[in-house]
Amino acid sequence: MSLTIYLNGEYVKEEEAKVSVFDHGLLYGDGIFEGIRAYHNRVFKLDQHIDRLYENAHSIMLDLWLSKEEMKEVVLETLRKNDLRDAYIRLVVTRGYGDLGLDPAKCPKATIFCITAKIQLYPQELYDNGLVVNTVATRRNSNEATNPRFKSLNYLNNIMAKIESKLTGTIEAIMLNNEGHVAEATGDNIFIIKNGVLITPPTYAGVLEGVTRNAVMEIASQRGMEVKETLFSRHDVYSADECFLTGTAAEVISVIKVDGRVIGSGKPGEITKELNAEFRELTKHDGPIIFKD
Repeated sequence: MSLTIYLNGEYVKEEEAKVSVFDHGLLYGDGIFEGIRAYHNRVFKLDQHIDRLYENAHSIMLDLWLSKEEMKEVVLETLRKNDLRDAYIRLVVTRGYGDLGLDPAKCPKATIFCITAKIQLYPQELYDNGLVVNTVATRRNSNEATNPRFKSLNYLNNIMAKIESKLTGTIEAIMLNNEGHVAEATGDNIFIIKNGVLITPPTYAGVLEGVTRNAVMEIASQRGMEVKETLFSRHDVYSADECFLTGTAAEVISVIKVDGRVIGSGKPGEITKELNAEFRELTKHDGPIIFKD
């Protein structure tokens, strides 16, 4: 069945959803995006995703010609047209059509499109049993280069780390920043638990301020856990009681071994499983309703 895609003010079949080869999103990775999830007929944390999209657009001086409310309706209506109540949503804004030069001023109007479909980033057995990951040599972009806080279309840094990860026989990797501190995985935020304290790198370490990351931190705080955003090294990961990753596509998934070192018991940790259960419960009630009937 062909999907319906929102593209620049129209809803078209996926085979008709085309952008120019002169679009600067394609030519230079000049643009931003959001990965969003719908659960149980609701779009999870839609306001936060849209706010981040507009913040990033402002930072890179990209003019969005839709209001926030209009952009939210684009997401909801694309889901409706595809009859989806549980889905992954990819909302993309590029600099738009231009010439072969770098100058963004040569792109008169941004390209906006929205895709809604199903996704499962990892097989269920890895959610049940945990991930094995390795650290890779590719370092996370520095804040002074392509700031990792921008969810930009240029993901080559992450892709190179993903390639390295697969070459080492794992499907996910931990990336360090230029100072040697743990930053994040190739597409997910990372957490460790030590002595009942939940710890994650601060955003200035080269970290995307993930929506799922923030939701899990809030859940932990509400259940009385101490939550710290602080720098830590691979040693801290190796010696952690538990470790897990979070992301819109990945959701919450345990890490049981890093660089050959078993984490904790070598099985998904009890606190991680409890946080995941509370996150799953939150998805049932958070966000605007897609279908009113």
